[in-house]
Amino acid sequence: MSAPMRMREKAILRIVSRAFIPFILLFGLYVQFHGDFGPGGGFQAGVIFAAGFILYGLIFGLESLKKVATPRAVELFMALGLIIYAGTGVVSLFKGMKYLDYGVFGSHGQHYGILLIEAGVGITVASTMMMIYYAFAGRGGEA
Repeated sequence: MSAPMRMREKAILRIVSRAFIPFILLFGLYVQFHGDFGPGGGFQAGVIFAAGFILYGLIFGLESLKKVATPRAVELFMALGLIIYAGTGVVSLFKGMKYLDYGVFGSHGQHYGILLIEAGVGITVASTMMMIYYAFAGRGGEA
C-alpha cells in the first residue's frame, strides 16, 4: 500500500488538516499584507500559502489537489505574478521615472508600490512551489 493511500485512510489526519488548512492560508495572507510593516512579505507568504495547498495534496491526494488548483491555473498564476512585479516597474518607466520608482503611484506611492511588488512575488513563489510539488508528486514512485 502506498504512503499517500495510507494518509487518506487516517481520519484524524483528514479532519485536523481540513481544520488547519484555512488558518494556514489566512496566516499566509497576514504575512503577505503585513510584510511592509514588519517581518514577512511576498516570499514568506508565498511559501506559507503553497504549504497549505501542498498539505491538502499530501492528505487528500494529488488528483484532489489538481481539482482544486489545476496545473494550468497554477501556470497562469506564475506568469501573473511575474507580470505584476515587472509591470510595477514598467509603469514608472513609461512615466519617465526610474524602474520601480514608486513615486508614480501618487502620494502613497511607496506603500502601493511595495504592496504590488510583494503581491507579485507572493503569487509567483506560491505557484512555483506548487508546480514543483506537482512535478515531484506526479512521478508515481513508491515511498
